[in-house]
Amino acid sequence: VMQITDNDRTRIAEAIAAAERQTSGEIFCVVARQVSSYRDVSLGWAAAAALLLPLALIPLGFGAQWLPGLGGDWQAAHVATRDVEIGQTLAAYAVVQAVVFLGVFLLTLIPAVRHLLIPAALKRTRVRRVAMQQFLAHGLHLTEARTGVLIFAALADHQVEVIADEGIHSCVSPEVWADAVAALTAALRHGRPVEGLEQAIALCGQVLAEQFPPRPADINEVPDRLVVI
Repeated sequence: VMQITDNDRTRIAEAIAAAERQTSGEIFCVVARQVSSYRDVSLGWAAAAALLLPLALIPLGFGAQWLPGLGGDWQAAHVATRDVEIGQTLAAYAVVQAVVFLGVFLLTLIPAVRHLLIPAALKRTRVRRVAMQQFLAHGLHLTEARTGVLIFAALADHQVEVIADEGIHSCVSPEVWADAVAALTAALRHGRPVEGLEQAIALCGQVLAEQFPPRPADINEVPDRLVVI
């Protein structure tokens, strides 16, 4: 995951200050390294694989003799009862399921593999939830005119959210943030999060300047800074 330096934080603070000189709106930036471990997704894939993949062995005549140590040699010299054969086969099948479960679970812990297996809708939902938590945690809903904007980037999740408070939302269509989201997303894809944030801040500042010009004796209600979680 990309690292954010003190110099990067300074650049973001300066970009926010520059954008806010043209508007009474408030811009705040949060970067999350990862919003979720998605361990439940790994467990789900592992369980599904353990349930379904071993079924392919049944038409091939799967039995206890496929696994050394589960009675195959003993049965060569003795006639096992039907119950013993069934019990040994079920035990062998359980071993195969356990191996498949563990193998798939460990495979999904590889970031590149996990990224491919996580449903896009689930990513969006979890990133949106954490973004809303950050919006409230940093008091962006408490500005006088309800003109706070959060730019949120989830690095490992490859997701971006722009959340505007109700004072802005009632005046500006959500689609106007598309350029800011696209600019930040493209920069993240190329490993340049700070440049992407600077571009997104400038674009959000332009939107805010059109609808919410500076007020007389305007004060800075939210600190101009980047938070990394």
